[in-house]
Amino acid sequence: MMKSFLLLLFIFSISLTVKANQTIRLTTGEWSPYLSEDLKHYGFVSHIVTEAFALEGIKVEYIFRPWKRAYKDALVGKYHGSIVWTKNPEREQYFYYSDLVVAGQSVFFHLKSFSFDWQNPEDLVGLNIGGTLGYKYSLLEELEAQGKINIHRVATDEQSYGMLLLKRIDIFQQDLDAGYEWLQDNLMEQDIAQFTHHPKPIINDNYHLILSKEVDDNQHLMTLFNRGLKRLKKSGKYQQYISESRQGHYK
Repeated sequence: MMKSFLLLLFIFSISLTVKANQTIRLTTGEWSPYLSEDLKHYGFVSHIVTEAFALEGIKVEYIFRPWKRAYKDALVGKYHGSIVWTKNPEREQYFYYSDLVVAGQSVFFHLKSFSFDWQNPEDLVGLNIGGTLGYKYSLLEELEAQGKINIHRVATDEQSYGMLLLKRIDIFQQDLDAGYEWLQDNLMEQDIAQFTHHPKPIINDNYHLILSKEVDDNQHLMTLFNRGLKRLKKSGKYQQYISESRQGHYK
């Protein structure tokens, strides 16, 4: 009886080892600084996903595609899944969703020398607000339509940051991580040091790993990923990767 039990235990342990050493294949697209073939670890979001799986003994291979194709290839089960996506009812029919991988935020950038706080839209009335042509600013455009503010639109983000430095505008709406990446890529350290952002987000977007329901064992793999992600967050490395990205360490 004991020998049979030990044999079953041995077989079970081997099956777990095989499962733990598997490779998962995920599609993704270019979205710097979150995801990019040109960044270390393919960007900090890919780094987070890789390390969360690694804590559960699973390797990750990334397949970069245009976003539309990346989604379609994951949808039909050609690959295990894709990173990173927001939730919507249509996608939830076909994919298992992970816990939150990263929260994207749109915030107001401003100079440290400008004393700025806002808690509601009325706090923005009377400010010189910058914007880039072609971008949608739902909150600001609503106020603009009401005649409460004017948005000073220019052709490029570069011009908007320049207007901030020249104090021709007070605030400028931008994605938090994309904004700091632009600063790191284009300005000298002494100029970068002049910038900050208001901590209150204008918009929050929650991004997730999605795994196709067409692939066997994906539900189990999602359970392992969520467990690894919790461990990564608890270790402090999760926040470390985000901070390092904002400091330009993934270039």
